[in-house]
Amino acid sequence: MILTVTVNTALDITYRVRSLRPHASHRVSEVTERPGGKGVNVARVLAALGHEVTVTGLTGGTTGRVVQQRLAAVPGVVDALVPVSGATRRTISVVDEQTGDTTQLNEPGPMVTPTEWSAFQEAYEYLLPSASAVALCGSLPPGVPVGAYAGLVRTARAAGVPVLLDTSGEALRRGVAARPDIIKPNADELAELTGSHEPLRATLDARRRGAGAVVASLGPEGLLAATREGRWRATPPTSVRGNPTGAGDSVVAGLLSGLVEHLPWPTRLARATALAAATVTAPVAGKFDRRVYEGLLGQIRVTSEASAA
Repeated sequence: MILTVTVNTALDITYRVRSLRPHASHRVSEVTERPGGKGVNVARVLAALGHEVTVTGLTGGTTGRVVQQRLAAVPGVVDALVPVSGATRRTISVVDEQTGDTTQLNEPGPMVTPTEWSAFQEAYEYLLPSASAVALCGSLPPGVPVGAYAGLVRTARAAGVPVLLDTSGEALRRGVAARPDIIKPNADELAELTGSHEPLRATLDARRRGAGAVVASLGPEGLLAATREGRWRATPPTSVRGNPTGAGDSVVAGLLSGLVEHLPWPTRLARATALAAATVTAPVAGKFDRRVYEGLLGQIRVTSEASAA
């Protein structure tokens, strides 16, 4: 079983409009609601790849009940969410059908009390012995300590469970110091962590700060990885248009599935890159176009970056 942690779960709402214009009224052509948050999106993709997945995190209020009802309908995903008194947040994505661009609004999430956070930590420790790997994903809601991910990384490592961390800002900086097996920042998050805007130098710096492996998402340019085994760049053959929301979560799913299947790093990176591109072409986060994925998988170019180090 793969365990995904979404401390700040969400109900993802996607609106599609013909053309998004500031200061104007819009007629919505389509509305989609799905359980969300980064770890939930990761779990959905992992389940579609055939893995058993358990989702944990925090959920509450009317929105939280909707999230759990809809999560129950996702094949292969087990709900182990922990209740809180506050209401689960909503994230709003508005897709401009003419340009393909997406505008996103993210609510902060519920206020979490120390008692509620302690209850979550107990649930997390209970789930870890059954996990082959764990992903810690997304933002922290109000009330959760900024060093929370660092503590969850240490708990996973103490249990002998490989851990991937996908967050940003101070939570990432503290989490890296706890020595996660993998981190997956995007280019901006990596630059904020290291102070370097040169991706290869930044990935190497992030490894020195404690990460076992660093896989940086470079958007349409693919992935750049620095690991104990080597350094690689994975590049898709062409750029794809669509909704990029959730593409990074599909990268995490590809990396985790490759980890538990004991695949070599180049194969993991090719899978993660193909999944990300196939997610951009899908209408909503946490879903990928399988035909696009299977068509791209053999076309991803993975090259060694050893000579550039």
